Amino acid sequence: MIKKNKVKLALASLVTLLPLLLGVLFWNKLPETLAMHWGVDGAPDGWGSRTLAVVGMPLILLALLWLCVIVTAKDPKNKGQNQKAFGLVIWIVPVLSLFAGGMIYSVAFGYKPPMERAVALLMGVLFLAIGNYLPKCKQNHTIGIKIKWTLQSEENWNATHRIGGKVWVIGGVVLLACCFLPKAFLSWALLIVMVPLVVFPFIYSYRFYKTH
Repeated sequence: MIKKNKVKLALASLVTLLPLLLGVLFWNKLPETLAMHWGVDGAPDGWGSRTLAVVGMPLILLALLWLCVIVTAKDPKNKGQNQKAFGLVIWIVPVLSLFAGGMIYSVAFGYKPPMERAVALLMGVLFLAIGNYLPKCKQNHTIGIKIKWTLQSEENWNATHRIGGKVWVIGGVVLLACCFLPKAFLSWALLIVMVPLVVFPFIYSYRFYKTH
């Protein structure tokens, strides 16, 4: 599976490291300490050294990317896995790297990005993408909704991923719509939307198990 996706993996690795390249380019213009974490109110509440933010974070994310790829490829049940589903494993980390790097450098250069809206946009896009490919994902131990009942029954797996994919696509649209809410309500709206999206597959899979 890795050999079939060598070009994609090389490109994904490069994209993951783009924030590092940008940080090295503007190294002398960056402050010694950079914001690396934000609270629910969108204000920075965690800081790190320039080396950690510019070099450490992209390298950690690159290691995470390859860990996910290797573990997924080693799963025997993924030998015939849908390539688009495997593509999600390849591209989620690079997207997160660009997002995190963009937020860190925006604040470092004096901008105030609307963090809550940016998170809503990111989560909406991710749920839309993942929800679209969930029904295409074959039963395995590394990709998809991996809970007791889906792993025990291929029928349960298929049913849960089919309905879960639809729910996550709808949830993705709702999360994107949350971007237009007033800032005072946005954090609560994200929580109210996210919790059902996470909990629903568990409840559906369990009910399917009980009725079948």
